[in-house]
Amino acid sequence: MLHLHNVQSGYGVGQVLFGVSLAVSAGKVVSLMGRNGMGKTTTIRTIMGQLPLTAGRIERFGDDRPDRLPFQIARAGIGLVPEGRQIFSNLNVTENLQTFYQPPRDDSASHWHYDRVLALFPRLAERRDHAGNHLSGGEQQMLAIGRALMTNPKLLILDEATEGLAPIIRNQIWDCLATLKAEGQSILIIDKNVRAMARLADHHYILDKGRVVWDGDSETLLGTDGLTARYLGV
Repeated sequence: MLHLHNVQSGYGVGQVLFGVSLAVSAGKVVSLMGRNGMGKTTTIRTIMGQLPLTAGRIERFGDDRPDRLPFQIARAGIGLVPEGRQIFSNLNVTENLQTFYQPPRDDSASHWHYDRVLALFPRLAERRDHAGNHLSGGEQQMLAIGRALMTNPKLLILDEATEGLAPIIRNQIWDCLATLKAEGQSILIIDKNVRAMARLADHHYILDKGRVVWDGDSETLLGTDGLTARYLGV
């Protein structure tokens, strides 16, 4: 579904990624971990075509053409929940969701639409007429996830899924992601909650200074002495 092969990227002359390789298979949840400034968001931006690929190869759903523009990548089936949420503050909940709707890319009867998103996030149903800038941080994150789901993505990417949210809202987001996983949604997720990621994800990658320094399953992640302390600070 998504394969990065020795990817290099950065900002202008400043290289950030040095040969990053990772994969997300259909129906799997994969986490990308690392301290701040290690290249996680740069990896996401490169996947989405927001930063140029300077070396290596990215294969999205079997297409490894390097000249894909961000809107083409989104239309191909990648839904992004960006860091900072970036909802339309002057549009209400309904308008934010409906603006992003894309019909499903196959004949599956189980596709995302307005009512299904509101069923996943009942709080958004209660706030459907409220402008984005009148929502709490947790409500905005629910809206950002719902908006990405409205594109009917084959792959959902979340950059800092629960950052800055109250504990009760964080738990609701993790429950939502567990529901999506149970329904077969492929997910690539960045977050700082190692325990929650270990419960949710099938495979994990750790970035350090723009390089993948470790990858493996949850049991090995939590069972390797000093691993999370060294690279994640926990």
